[in-house]
Amino acid sequence: MRSLLRTLECATLRDIALVCCADALVGASFGAISVSGGLPLWVPVAMSVLVFAGGSQFAAVGIVLSGGGALAAVVTGLVLNARLLPFGFTVADALDGPRWRRLLGAQLLTDESAAFTLLESDPRRRRAAYWVCGLALFAVWNVAVVVGAAAGGLIGDTDALGLDAAFPAVLLALVLPALGDRRTRTAALAGAAVAVAATPYVPAGLPVLLALAGLLFAGRPAATAASEVVCEPASGPVPQETVPLTEEVRRCP
Repeated sequence: MRSLLRTLECATLRDIALVCCADALVGASFGAISVSGGLPLWVPVAMSVLVFAGGSQFAAVGIVLSGGGALAAVVTGLVLNARLLPFGFTVADALDGPRWRRLLGAQLLTDESAAFTLLESDPRRRRAAYWVCGLALFAVWNVAVVVGAAAGGLIGDTDALGLDAAFPAVLLALVLPALGDRRTRTAALAGAAVAVAATPYVPAGLPVLLALAGLLFAGRPAATAASEVVCEPASGPVPQETVPLTEEVRRCP
């Protein structure tokens, strides 16, 4: 773990710590809401260890506390977590090693760990960002849930405290630097428009998946450079092995 910490810059570690602080507030509110709503303490604790997905946990507990069945809660959680499937493809390179390590790493996949991984381009830093963020969030989240569940109804209405806005605010801060790229900004805005338009008409969780349609508006990347032109001397042809097949060969005037 110490080697992973040394791999990352201080700014990255600071940002991960801030995300952990925000998630701690949300985790504590989840534990308190679950217990104050009538669920035994072990339920939110077990969900946090086995599921480890804040949005899915809130949705499942909300359905159960409102009188819904366990099947509806499970299906809702699966729909919400389906957004992590494309994230898994993009950060798969950070999960190398034996199968047990990859399985453990898959459990740590969250919006935050994927976001920090995508901010890094170096393979070593990508791996370090994923594991440091994932392990730190797992520890902080589960401790916060236990504390909140033990506190019971002390937190009460999390909406009144603004804790429900912690997740989107943190994620927005993480993606803002990437919006400087025009193609990324276009895809993000298009995806957000699709998600907002679909929200009143589809079940919870689906708008996030439909937002992937924004990738269709990103367009193809522009060519980095025009094909290199190789000037062939008038006195004779250029040896074929020195000219890549993708280059255009012209004679000098």
